[in-house]
Amino acid sequence: MANELVLVTGGSGFIGAHCILQLLNAGYRVRTTIRSLKREPDVRAMLKQGGLAQIDGQLTFAIADLEKDAGWPEAVDRCDYVLHIASPFPPGMPKNEDELIVPAREGTLRVLRAGRNAGVRRVVLTSSFAAIGYGYGHHPAPFDETDWTDLDGDVPPYQKSKTLAEHAAWGFIAREGGALELSVVNPVGVFGPALGPDYSTSILIVQRMMDGAIPGVPQLWFGAVDVRDVADLHLRAMTNPAAKGERFLALAGDFLSMLDVAQILRRRMGASAKRVTTRQLPNFLVRLAALRDPAVKLILPELGKKKNASNEKAGRMLGWSPRTTEESIVATAESLVRLGLLKDSAKAAA
Repeated sequence: MANELVLVTGGSGFIGAHCILQLLNAGYRVRTTIRSLKREPDVRAMLKQGGLAQIDGQLTFAIADLEKDAGWPEAVDRCDYVLHIASPFPPGMPKNEDELIVPAREGTLRVLRAGRNAGVRRVVLTSSFAAIGYGYGHHPAPFDETDWTDLDGDVPPYQKSKTLAEHAAWGFIAREGGALELSVVNPVGVFGPALGPDYSTSILIVQRMMDGAIPGVPQLWFGAVDVRDVADLHLRAMTNPAAKGERFLALAGDFLSMLDVAQILRRRMGASAKRVTTRQLPNFLVRLAALRDPAVKLILPELGKKKNASNEKAGRMLGWSPRTTEESIVATAESLVRLGLLKDSAKAAA
């Protein structure tokens, strides 16, 4: 570990910032890519919020964009490892699915190609449960790492982009990866402490619930995992010899419903959760809402579908032991309150 250099792509993102925190705390040197130097103060502010007061030259920045070749050879230069986390994830439906698919797939190949050419030892790719558990009808067995999203099914653009990007990554390693090793982490919905206003779409669900912007909860089930545990799994996948050529599902435990999340918030967050509704919406109302709201339309293929997945492999092979789902959801809500990112707390701060 002494003096080893790790490139983290997408350091201004939610998972990226937490990975940088854990790498720096573990003694690594870190270089991170951002698309513009204007984002450097944002990254430093997030690390400070995460408890890292002094960085002392252990962190450097590189300008690189997933959609352009320029900058990637310099970004990976002299790096021992790469955590490729950056990927487009919009809150709504893109006009054309290629707006997501092309940068996700081509960006992944750019990073892998540059890493191979620079003699990087291993790339850890942040894929997603989106590449594992979509496009199916009834699927009673828990999903695991042997499953792949069925692109012949009804698959939204984001899930399609993650699936195609991961397929492309494994294909590259098999055909032209040379000595470069690949490990893949597939998180479910990522919760946990926000470090600033840049956070995952999963956290947006909690924010909207607590702001009273969700008038009723749809019948949706999803997995949850704490961002700190996702970062920990990346570090384990980066260095453990057993992780070479493997993918790992990152989830805390059984899937839960939107109603479960609402009930956790009401039970644990007191007055901060007074706007959270536990009224469940019938499916037909959600389908009606989708006619005028593209964001609602995105969830229709999953409406009413109960599913589950297993984290057994990461525990068995890498000794990974995540926090509970409830702990990560409460940590999410507490951070939104602390950072003034809710309606009430923003007013109080003003």
